[in-house]
Amino acid sequence: MSLGKGWTIKFGFEEEGSDKCNKRVKVTFGLNALLGRNRSQIEKGLWVGDWKLQNARDFMKYTIFKGYKVDSYEFGNQLSGAGMGASVEAEQYGKDIVVLKNLVKELHPDPKTQPKVLGPSGYYDEKWFNSFLEVSGHDVVDGVTHHIYNLGPGDDPNMITKIQDPSYLNQVAQTYKGVLNIVNKLKPQSGAWVSESGRALHGGAKDLSPTFADGFWYLDQLGMASTYNHKVFCRQTLIGGNYALLNTTTSIPNPDYYGALLWHRLMGSTVLAVTQESNPNLRVYAHCAKKKPGISIIFLNLSKDSSFNVTLPNYEHQSRNSRSTDVAKPEFRGSKDREEYHFAALAGNIQGQIVLLNDVPMVPTETFDIPTMEPKLVNASTPISIAAHSIVYVTIRDFQAPACA
Repeated sequence: MSLGKGWTIKFGFEEEGSDKCNKRVKVTFGLNALLGRNRSQIEKGLWVGDWKLQNARDFMKYTIFKGYKVDSYEFGNQLSGAGMGASVEAEQYGKDIVVLKNLVKELHPDPKTQPKVLGPSGYYDEKWFNSFLEVSGHDVVDGVTHHIYNLGPGDDPNMITKIQDPSYLNQVAQTYKGVLNIVNKLKPQSGAWVSESGRALHGGAKDLSPTFADGFWYLDQLGMASTYNHKVFCRQTLIGGNYALLNTTTSIPNPDYYGALLWHRLMGSTVLAVTQESNPNLRVYAHCAKKKPGISIIFLNLSKDSSFNVTLPNYEHQSRNSRSTDVAKPEFRGSKDREEYHFAALAGNIQGQIVLLNDVPMVPTETFDIPTMEPKLVNASTPISIAAHSIVYVTIRDFQAPACA
């Protein structure tokens, strides 16, 4: 909700096994952080005064009475720094989130079932975030949340160019790095969250957000967020607006849904350092495989003209001859077939809404189930082929990285 007025509900899903459709949902409620405040008579857009908690208290008591499980409460919405139409000073916001934390502890005295408290839920402003976290003190904020819409307003005619420009995509790394540095300095126990991101402001880009091309931005953001040790990335939205993962009218998945689903299934929580210096248009992120053993890699080819053949070095000889005092090295034997998932746009139209997985269109079944997403098995001794304008996931079972042991 804009200006922090009203409730925001965010959902996170966890799969319980690859063949099960049973889901566990985690619910985060965004709380109105402007209740009780008044517009400043001196500074335009600034709201002053203490936050009134009665509305939040009533709501929490209702959820307790109904037996609803709330994972976390997020304080406000886009009120940090200059805000989006409204703002609150960092020191005041810090004091008020302490009040919220005390309310949560009062109503949920058992630490094992106590909802988390998140904030500030706005755009990153270094000075503002520093002051907010210093005032709130230790053991108050359980997740330091910020928003990212790094491609600007949805009606930008140059957005299709931005989304394929590696130098432009790299710019937001400074935001991720800045938030991580502040968290490490002031709230190392909390962790950084992207609690809202949909690429383009004002509902997304009508002719781009629900298309294959959006995956270049979205999956790159998941990789970058992981690289900079962000614990959570909340996509705006599951349904609603042009940036939804599901078509707002039919609920049929848009291309980003399938990319996110494979990320969830393949990419584990441990991030691996990976470098690729041959061409900036090929973006690469690697994690320990979610299902051991092995590693999972995602390749994003932003180029419409160039394809790439990627060869992984064989580390078996070095690993076997390393002394016990040496730093552990990865071991890759290349004896097992790789598992590859190649995403491409139908007929090469990256602004289309049909995505192919290993040349098969991803459309719901007659019973409206998600289609089977099986890898193709490829001889591990051959290079990984990355076609132009494609997204490729690769899982290598016999690549034994020490971090993944």
